[in-house]
Amino acid sequence: MTTPEERLQQLGLSLPAPTKIPDGLHLPFSFVNLRGERAIFSGHPKNAADGSIGGPFGTVGTDLTTEAAYDEARHIGLTVLANLRAELGTLSRITGWARVFGMVASAPGYTEQHLVLNGFSDLVVDVFGPEIGRHARSAIGVASLPMGFAMEIEGEVLIAT
Repeated sequence: MTTPEERLQQLGLSLPAPTKIPDGLHLPFSFVNLRGERAIFSGHPKNAADGSIGGPFGTVGTDLTTEAAYDEARHIGLTVLANLRAELGTLSRITGWARVFGMVASAPGYTEQHLVLNGFSDLVVDVFGPEIGRHARSAIGVASLPMGFAMEIEGEVLIAT
């Protein structure tokens, strides 16, 4: 059986370093919160390869197209996987994806948030397969997000203890 890490390699993808909080930024929460057989991950932006926060920034429908935002959501998925792996030791501990919630900073009248979040969902299913990767999901448009992010994605996975 192929592990999620092996599947990432087969797809030609690599994970960034886990998120590094910028100096002087106070975040009184963790990016991954383990609770029994659940790992809840906070809203994530995208990391650069070194773990620094890399956006995306702006407004979808003005600064980013739906297609560009889809790609960015896929990269956010890699960041989430990097932080989950750092906390769990291996992505193979994930036994199921429970839910995903995506917030997209949207231009007035923009209505394709669901297509943007498909970037994240498609990555999860590509890496974990339909049985483990299948999840419930919501996608909403918002006027703005912290630090000017174009989107952030949160959710919950089931884990082997």
